[in-house]
Amino acid sequence: MLPAFVLPIYGALLGLIIGSFLATLILRWPEDRSVIAGRSSCDACGHRLRARELIPLASYLVQRGKCSQCGATIASDHLAIEVSAALIGGLALYVAPGVEGAAGAIFGWLLLTLAALDVKHHWLPDRLTGLLALSGLAAGLFLASPAMIDRIIGGLAGFASLILVAAVYKKVRKRDGLGGGDPKMLGAIGCWVGWQALPLVLLVASLVGILVALSWRLRGKTVTADSALPLGSLMAIAAFPLWLYQAAGSGLPY
Repeated sequence: MLPAFVLPIYGALLGLIIGSFLATLILRWPEDRSVIAGRSSCDACGHRLRARELIPLASYLVQRGKCSQCGATIASDHLAIEVSAALIGGLALYVAPGVEGAAGAIFGWLLLTLAALDVKHHWLPDRLTGLLALSGLAAGLFLASPAMIDRIIGGLAGFASLILVAAVYKKVRKRDGLGGGDPKMLGAIGCWVGWQALPLVLLVASLVGILVALSWRLRGKTVTADSALPLGSLMAIAAFPLWLYQAAGSGLPY
């Protein structure tokens, strides 16, 4: 039997590899570029990256965050996605070794991708929110909690609640207040955490949004009622820790 600490390490290492792919997807997809075809290259000089320059995390650290050919600074976004994906994989398999932890890691990696796309492009692709919803329902076939019925209700309730909020807001303010992807995102999250957890997802997302707005104010950025916050990203930040809490149950397994 493997020691308890081995699975989280495997999860973190796999997360680094997955994170490298996700960082490429986040960069290329909004530009309508193939994620699979074409070799990675330096954005500044076009230098095609060799295998040793594509090792997740290690290459960035060895090269001190710069291109080996022209010395241009490599965007820190790539590193942040890799590290975040590693943390997601490690934490998921720490609180829930086995199938549940693997499913939770997938949940976290999809949330990470959606959050990054929402922050950078205010875009929550239907294909990705759909995949998040379907994978949540598929996980319900193998996992006892949340129950499948709670996942289904969570998907419907999450979508319907934000659709209603958006409709009321538009009627009162005469303009859109939510993006079209936000209700789908909350519905997809409901397919993972169940309908009972959705109020907490929205509460934590709102609190994080307030903290973000305060940080903007402290940095001198103007914040008004019209300032756009990426709600999808805020919900993602709330949803994965909530899943960790659910998976841990009454206490960590170790």
